[in-house]
Amino acid sequence: MNAIEQNNYTNFISQGNPAFKEGLTKQIFTHVSEQLAPRLKKGYSSVFLTKLNQQGYQVYLWKLSFKDGSDDIVARLSLKDAKVAGFWLN
Repeated sequence: MNAIEQNNYTNFISQGNPAFKEGLTKQIFTHVSEQLAPRLKKGYSSVFLTKLNQQGYQVYLWKLSFKDGSDDIVARLSLKDAKVAGFWLN
């Protein structure tokens, strides 16, 4: 989340597998960061929800709540072979 808050694309993709790095362009990352960073900078809390095993991936879910009172987000991180294979915000 720090990389999103700081709009640091290089840091964000550094632990990703090749498909993750190829699929997440700097343009897409910047678009998400520009929307989310102001909310993150006002403060947020994260609560770990669960770990799932899905088709050979370890999937971790967190709830993000923002101090500005805006809608919560579920963050989903997918790992395979100790590399980030996916990251989604819903």
